[in-house]
Amino acid sequence: MKRCSGSDRKPLEIYLFIDPLCPECWALEPILKKLQIEYGPYFSIKHVLSGRLADLHLSRKKSYENIAQVWEKTASRSGMSCDGSLWLENPIDKPYAVSIALKAAELQGRRAGLRFLRRIQEMLFLEKQNTSDLEVLKECADSAGLDVEEFMTDIHSESAAKAFQCDLKITSEMDVNEIPTLVFFNENIEDEGIKITGSYPYEVYVQILEEMLAERPEKSPPPPLETFMQFFKFVASKEIAVVYNMSISQIEREMKKLLLKQVVEQIPAKYGTFWRYIED
Repeated sequence: MKRCSGSDRKPLEIYLFIDPLCPECWALEPILKKLQIEYGPYFSIKHVLSGRLADLHLSRKKSYENIAQVWEKTASRSGMSCDGSLWLENPIDKPYAVSIALKAAELQGRRAGLRFLRRIQEMLFLEKQNTSDLEVLKECADSAGLDVEEFMTDIHSESAAKAFQCDLKITSEMDVNEIPTLVFFNENIEDEGIKITGSYPYEVYVQILEEMLAERPEKSPPPPLETFMQFFKFVASKEIAVVYNMSISQIEREMKKLLLKQVVEQIPAKYGTFWRYIED
C-alpha cells in the first residue's frame, strides 16, 4: 500500500481515515493527543474522509435506533461521551453535507480544518446538533474561528466537492474498509505503509512509530495542565487522563484546583465530564 501524494519534512506521515459522524473516531481523540504531545516532532497527520458512514446511513441498512445504541456503547466503553438520543430526536439526514463542510473548512488551511472537525464533533456528540443543517455548520465555522463568508461560499464550491472525491479515491486505493484506520508511512515513498484498522492500546501505536523510525524516538513529557488546557481549550477528563497517565478521579481532583482558580469551567456530559478553558 503506497501513499498517494504529499510529503512532509517530518520522518513519518500518518494517514488517518475518519468520518466526522463516527463515534469510534471521536473515541480515538485521547490517544491522538497523547501521540502528538509525546512524539509530535516525528510525524505529521493527514486526515482523510472515508465516506463509509455516509454510505451506511444513506443505505439505511441500520436503523436510527441501532446507530443510537452504537453511540451509547462506544461512549460508555471509551469514556468519550456521545449522546445517541440525537438519532431518535434530531437525526442527521444529509451525512455527506458534513464531509463537504469539513473540506470547505480545510480550504482555509489545515489548522482551520482541524478546529472545525473538533467543533463538529463537539456539536454532534455532546450538544446533539444536526450537523448536516446549514445554519449549524455556519455556527460551527464561526466558533472554530473561520472566515464564515468564505466558508459559506466554499461549501457550495467545486473545490470542496473535488477535495472530498479525492479523499474517497484515496480510501478506495488504500483499500480502507473500516474507520478509524491509520496508515503509517516513512520518508521513502517506495516503501509500503503499515495499516492499523480500529482502535488499539496506546503502546501499539508507539511500537509502530519505533519500528518505522531508524532511531529510537525521544519521548516529550506533557506540559503543565494549565498550558494543556490553554492550548486545547475544551477537553474531556478522559483525554486529560490518557495524556497524563492518571486515573479519572486523580484528574478531576487536579481540575477542581484549576476550577477554584477560575482557569477552567466544568461541563457535565452524558458520560463523564468536559472542561473548558476560560479565556481572559
